[in-house]
Amino acid sequence: MTHTEDPVQSDIAWATPEQVVVHGIDLVTDVLGHVGLGDFAFLELFGRLPGTDESVVFNALVVALVEHGLTPSALVTRLTHLGAPESLQGAVAAGLLGLGDTFVGTMEGAARYCAEAANDPVWQSDDEALAAVADRIVTSFLDQRRAVPGIGHPVHKPVDPRAERLFVVAREHGVDPANERLVRAVSAAASTRTGKELPVNVTGAIGAIATAMGVPSHVVRGLGVMARAIGLVGHLVEEGERPIAGHIWREAEQRATRPSTPGAQALGP
Repeated sequence: MTHTEDPVQSDIAWATPEQVVVHGIDLVTDVLGHVGLGDFAFLELFGRLPGTDESVVFNALVVALVEHGLTPSALVTRLTHLGAPESLQGAVAAGLLGLGDTFVGTMEGAARYCAEAANDPVWQSDDEALAAVADRIVTSFLDQRRAVPGIGHPVHKPVDPRAERLFVVAREHGVDPANERLVRAVSAAASTRTGKELPVNVTGAIGAIATAMGVPSHVVRGLGVMARAIGLVGHLVEEGERPIAGHIWREAEQRATRPSTPGAQALGP
């Protein structure tokens, strides 16, 4: 019996000596100088360029998470670069590895419960059903002693201005607002259950909107990876001009070790 294996094949792109084609579009003649980075990212995900409204919303989603100051991922990137300045890509990769279920990656959690709720569309036209679905979502996380993805923020209270602006942009450009209503209901339910102020945050908005646009929930976190990679390169540019990683390292070590012997110093490199 002869076993015939499927050929190894990718339909994303191909090249000849004179041409590069991406999802059927000529990179040289039809993309370069015509298509921005956000629209090209959309092309990579969907296999087509976005329409005008899709372009505005998708670009807003990826721009929203490029930068947010000295976040843990930015600190990791700077500190990694301090130890391995020859590897910019290694420093960026180190920062990206921290985009998990606490930071940035929470957009995937919000996307998942939005996608799962879509299987029971009754709540989209019934406020009582919406509240019940939201309460079930909150309960499922609290029973596992897990934070509810997409809500709450240590700085942005009582609202996350980024989330609110994204919702406005999405509504103005024709995105179905059902998921917005759902994450707002989840926010209200969680706030009531915990007694804490837990507004919809930017990752909740991105998860809701991206899902409504057809981005698979397991891919939504990738939007944060795309965006934050750009921001982390920016942090390395600043680190080269005004280094702070060494100071942060020495300050942390000094505070953590607290030598008890007079005149003792924390260990160096």
